[in-house]
Amino acid sequence: MAGIVGGRIAYESGLDLLTVAPAAEVDPVLAGALFDGVARLFRAGWQPVELHRVVARRGDPAAAPLIADATAAHLRHFKPRAVDARWREQAGELGAKVWWGADATYLTEVTRHRRADRVTLIDAVLGTLRVLATLPPIETLVPPPGQVARVAGAGTRTDNALLNRVRALLAKAESTTFPAEAEAFSAKAQELISKHSLDEAVLAGGADGITVTPHARRIGIDHPYESEKASLLDAVARANRCHVVWSPEFGFATVFGFEADLAAVDLLQASLLVQAHRAMSRAEPPGGKAGRARLKTFRQSFLVGYAVRIGERLAEADRAALAGARDAASLLPVLASREVQVKEARDKAFPRTVRGRGFRVDNEEGWESGRSAADQATLH
Repeated sequence: MAGIVGGRIAYESGLDLLTVAPAAEVDPVLAGALFDGVARLFRAGWQPVELHRVVARRGDPAAAPLIADATAAHLRHFKPRAVDARWREQAGELGAKVWWGADATYLTEVTRHRRADRVTLIDAVLGTLRVLATLPPIETLVPPPGQVARVAGAGTRTDNALLNRVRALLAKAESTTFPAEAEAFSAKAQELISKHSLDEAVLAGGADGITVTPHARRIGIDHPYESEKASLLDAVARANRCHVVWSPEFGFATVFGFEADLAAVDLLQASLLVQAHRAMSRAEPPGGKAGRARLKTFRQSFLVGYAVRIGERLAEADRAALAGARDAASLLPVLASREVQVKEARDKAFPRTVRGRGFRVDNEEGWESGRSAADQATLH
C-alpha cells in the first residue's frame, strides 16, 4: 500500500491488487493507515474542519466522510477534559462519532452503512492517503487532544453573550427584505463589535501584571473566486486591526489579531459574503455560452470592487468609533502597541510571506456594481 501512495506502484495496478485481495487482509491495513495519517496531521497543527476541507478540495469530495470517521477514531483515545472545546466543536460540526464496531472491519462496515461500492471505497481511501501524505505541518493554533490549552490572559476571550447578540443581529440583517431594517440591524452589530474591541484595548492597556497577547485563527475560503474573496477578508481584517496571510494551496487564510477583533472579522466576513453574493446575483448580466466569459470577469470585478469599497467603509466606521470613544487620545498608543504585537505574531509564524499582487479589473460594469453593492451593504 505504501508503494501505491508513494507512487512506486502504478495506481491502477495497485488498486486492482487491493480490490481482489481478501478483505480480512486489506481492511485492517487501510483503516490503520487512514486513522494514523489523520492523527499524525492533528499532532502537526491541523484541525478537523481544516483537514476535512483540504481533502475535499484536493481529492474526491466523497472522501470527506472518511476524515470525520478518522477524527472520531482519534478522539476516542482522550477523555473529554483533555480535548480543547474548540476542537470538540469542530468534531461535532463534522458529525464525528464512532459508529463502527472494530477498526479491522471498518471498510466492510462502511460499504454496508453507506451503501458504498467496495472498489470505489478503496479508491477513495487511497486517494485520501495520497492527499494526507502531501500535507506539511502547520502552526498549531488550537491545542490538539491530549495537550492542555494555555490559559488566556484577561480580556482575550470574547463574551459569548455578546457574540450571540451580534450573530442574531447579522442574521436578521441578511434575512430581511427591507434595506432600512437591515441597516439598523447591522449598524447595531457593528456598534457592539467596535465598543467591545475598544473597551478590551483600554482594559488590556491598563492591566497590571497581566499579559494579553494576539493569536490567530484560520478562516476557510471556498471556490469559486477564492482570491477575490480573500481580498474581502483582508479588507475586513485591516479595518479591524488584524493581518491576513492567504494560503491558496490549502484554501484558508490565517488571521492574526486580538480575540475581540478576530471574532469581529470572522462574523463580518461571513455576513458580507452573503450580502455580496445576493447583490451580485441581482446585478450580473445574462449567462449562456456566449456570455460565460463575460459573466466570469463581471463576477471577479464585482467582488474586487466590493472588497475595496467595503474596506473604505469599515475604515471610516473604525475611525468614527475611535473618535467617539472615551479618552480617545489615551487609546492611540495602546492601539499602536497592539498593532506592533500583531505584526510580530504574523512575522514569527510566517517569516517568508510574499505580498500579493494587485487585482486587474477587466469588467468596469462589475467593478462599479460591486462598489455600489458595498455602499448598500448593511454595515456602517
